Amino acid sequence: MKANPILSTQVEMEVQFFDVDSMRVVWHGNYVKYLEVARCELLKMFDYNYIEMERCGHVWPIVDMRIKYVASAKLSEIIVIETSLVEYETRIKINYVVKSKSTGQVLTKAHTIQVAVDVSSQEMLYEAPQVLLDKLSPFIKE
Repeated sequence: MKANPILSTQVEMEVQFFDVDSMRVVWHGNYVKYLEVARCELLKMFDYNYIEMERCGHVWPIVDMRIKYVASAKLSEIIVIETSLVEYETRIKINYVVKSKSTGQVLTKAHTIQVAVDVSSQEMLYEAPQVLLDKLSPFIKE
């Protein structure tokens, strides 16, 4: 996760009762939901949310997701999800670090990879559509 980010943001969330197991720690599957919330905030930063993607003729399914659980988030804890776009030319790769707000302890590290699929043909694209490049151009440092 050492790639230089093109764009970064962070989201704070409070761990809710419905996200924890009987030990009052976040059930491992709920981290996927936390990553999704953070990913949506990142996509908003360059006006390319899921509705905009489809309007432009593409969907971007997740084809790979890796999660490393380091420590557990607990009931009522405030967590911070740091999200960074690190690849965009052939796929979208986003890195995540979930931390405890109060201690700064890293709880989880993850990344997701999404690929563009043309809505009309249902074919995967091997290069990013021009619309993505155009939306990211203000953020790319040459």
